[in-house]
Amino acid sequence: MKILAAGLLSALAVGLYADEMPDPAQVAAAMRKANDFYITQLASRGGYASAWETDLSLAFAEGRESRSVLSIQPPGTSTVGMAMLKAWQATGDAAFLEGAKGAAKALLDCQLESGGWPADFDFEGSDPEKWWLRQEVDAGVVERGKQSNSSTLDDNKTQSALLFLLELSHDPAARGDSSLGAAVAYAFDRLLAAQTRIGSWPQQFSGPAPADGIVKKAMIPAEWPREFPKEKYADFHTLNDGNLQKIVELMLRAHALTGEPRYLDAVKRCGDFLLLAQFEGDQPAWAQQYNQEMVPVWARKFEPPAVSSTESLGACLTLFEIWLATGDEKYRATLPTALDWLEKAKLANGRWSRFYEFGTNKPLYCIAETYQLTYDDSNLPSHYGFQPEYGGDKIDRLREDLAESRETTLASRQRPDSAERWMKAARNLRGKVKTALETSNEAGVWINDDKIDAGLFVKHFNAMNAYLEAMNHAAPPR
Repeated sequence: MKILAAGLLSALAVGLYADEMPDPAQVAAAMRKANDFYITQLASRGGYASAWETDLSLAFAEGRESRSVLSIQPPGTSTVGMAMLKAWQATGDAAFLEGAKGAAKALLDCQLESGGWPADFDFEGSDPEKWWLRQEVDAGVVERGKQSNSSTLDDNKTQSALLFLLELSHDPAARGDSSLGAAVAYAFDRLLAAQTRIGSWPQQFSGPAPADGIVKKAMIPAEWPREFPKEKYADFHTLNDGNLQKIVELMLRAHALTGEPRYLDAVKRCGDFLLLAQFEGDQPAWAQQYNQEMVPVWARKFEPPAVSSTESLGACLTLFEIWLATGDEKYRATLPTALDWLEKAKLANGRWSRFYEFGTNKPLYCIAETYQLTYDDSNLPSHYGFQPEYGGDKIDRLREDLAESRETTLASRQRPDSAERWMKAARNLRGKVKTALETSNEAGVWINDDKIDAGLFVKHFNAMNAYLEAMNHAAPPR
């Protein structure tokens, strides 16, 4: 009787809100139209760029363009493929699975010997000769020569690719794919081997981390170079651009899917590194990157040694997730002091400086033309976020979560458990779905700055898919 009552209520709810809820059939048709255009018109060996000219004459990845380039960095092959995979899982439409498998094949074909991926790849250009690929090793090539082999973790490149392949490998429709399973296992083995002794990862890796790495608390240097030293930074302990945050998310998902202890062990070690990397004293926060002596150092010419607001917030969010996964209080114990520092560091304009000077806590910037350090924010380079805006909402939400018990927070993340709650989720998504339907062009895709935009595809496609999933649960077939 309770099941029948719930079904009746959900059916009534659908009728009650029918005038304002997008038609699921129309939503599904829009998703299929966009999916088919991407597969038939935009795919390069199954993979995707981040943007295309509307006449399809040129494709774009960050800092690169050609007719056939694909992007591993989001938005691109990894995130488009993941969106298609989620659509297959929610709808059962094999056309979405076809797109996901095509994207996965592209990633398998450009996986490096080191286990991960570069930022982008062009199968029709010189890239197959430029990079040392895992498939070459499988074919018997044992010497790298002059080929590049650095897997990059910057900007969620290797992490997003591996997360997508991991999810696909656990879908029943792909479990028999031995090449996919082998690629995922190989990538995780190499990524785990690249974790440093102190628990971090570098920005890039081409082999295992040194076994004799230093383990010590980070220190704020009494003196530091105020001019860019032009040193290589790819081997530094790197928090920049969510490097460690995305790895932790990946490892936690791998642990959830497989139950293998090694993934959770890696997460704990990374949490221990973040605790060591947090400064003591009046600036209880984090830098973007540290050298092997755990001293903050320059990366690019506009990334000086400093306390970083963006990376500090990311570290807080990461430690919170590690605490949720482990229940170990040490991972949340220092978060309130870090959040206090973030709130005190807020600028008068409601934003934050990306960088704060050691000791003085003064905002640090670079002059646009020369990249010299300055306290003046009137002439900043336009390509970099020197004054990010969090709106305080992430900090406020984390404060609220810290005030709750671990059990309460974990329970709040569970999927809806009734038709009524699924309907609420659908209603919360209806505005995003209407925007997606209203802003697609005649081909069914989305345009930004006169280019077909993969980022908008992922955004709108995921919103529509989540809506369909919620509506399916809210109004089960009678």
